[in-house]
Amino acid sequence: MNYRFLIQYDGSRYSGWQKQGNTQKTIQGKIESVLEKMTGTPVELQASGRTDAGVHAYGQVANAHFKTELSFEEIRDYLNRYLPEDIAVLEVVSAHPRFHSRLNASAKTYRYRIRTSPVKDVFSRKYACSMAGPFDADRMRRAAALLTGTHDFTSFCGNRRMKKSAVRTIYDIHIEETKDELVMWFTGDGFLQNMVRILAGTLAETGLGKRTPESMTDILEAKNRDAAGITMPAHGLALMQADYEKKI
Repeated sequence: MNYRFLIQYDGSRYSGWQKQGNTQKTIQGKIESVLEKMTGTPVELQASGRTDAGVHAYGQVANAHFKTELSFEEIRDYLNRYLPEDIAVLEVVSAHPRFHSRLNASAKTYRYRIRTSPVKDVFSRKYACSMAGPFDADRMRRAAALLTGTHDFTSFCGNRRMKKSAVRTIYDIHIEETKDELVMWFTGDGFLQNMVRILAGTLAETGLGKRTPESMTDILEAKNRDAAGITMPAHGLALMQADYEKKI
């Protein structure tokens, strides 16, 4: 049977989602290890997005094919019993035999948090990047409007040697302000390596007056990583949800 999982994790002490041969500190590796213990056979887990080292997830979707007599709730409870305390399985359900959590995802939403207060918050230090303002959120929104839509995002890709197409569609970039934080939400059909963190860095520089909103068009046309802004630290980023219905 093909099982679909809804997972959350604190990525602070992990080398990202994807299993790696040189470390045991990956989310995929930890969950697959428990699934193998539960089923008695190796299990390969696919995720909607391969989050980088230090990135968090509130709504990661994954799927795996295996056989077990356990109910959905029993699978969930077994996983949560043996997984580390910073990884949790929220839900286990059946999926169509051909369902693939990454290939079938129509959209994913990421959130990036910037702590703007000069006074540090010890309880958000692992989940928000500290960056002094003031930020002009209206400038950032004008820039975000130019980044929304279907574009070649080569300038916003951290992998300079990538051979595949860098064309992606961003459905929405939403920017929120509070007294102590600036929060950016990105929803798109897919994201390149480090793309959200580079988008966040470029928009942050725009908000600080280091770039003009109109320069986003030139950055996209350049198709050169050096044209875009900084790559924001991983710990401010979280995968919030994956959608499996067509976005209009």
